Amino acid sequence: MAEEAARRAVAELPLLRTAAGPRDREGWAPRLKEEYRALIQYVENNKRADNDWFRLESNAEGTRWFGRCWYVHELLKYEFAIEFDIPVTYPSTAPEIAIPELDGKTAKRGGKICLSDHFKPLWARNVPKFGLAHLMALGLGPWLAVEIPDLVAKGIIQHKEK
Repeated sequence: MAEEAARRAVAELPLLRTAAGPRDREGWAPRLKEEYRALIQYVENNKRADNDWFRLESNAEGTRWFGRCWYVHELLKYEFAIEFDIPVTYPSTAPEIAIPELDGKTAKRGGKICLSDHFKPLWARNVPKFGLAHLMALGLGPWLAVEIPDLVAKGIIQHKEK
């Protein structure tokens, strides 16, 4: 069911066209505009579906991103700071999202979330069409849905009110 919801969410996102990363001085600005358009569309779609779950912003160059995400589990809202940098090989390489407060509590160092098995091959097949909205919809969103309940069940994270 979650997989079908992710497919629907992605089907409603615009695909990106510009194959440029931060090192491409002429191509990066148009790519960044496409990224913002897709992110805005994704946020609007989520709000319409009563599924608002993150805030994201960038530095002026669009190379460093940060914000907050949240996941509701058993009627409790778990909220986290998120951050990532755009890799120099972007869009060929997907960014690695970090949740700093989970450092030492997940398999990867630095609080980075593991997207290797499922998301990275999907990203590679869809370069340059996928962007940051797709990273959130197919990467962070599903990761939160699987990992947060597991981390809570194991007692690794607790709700702030407990």
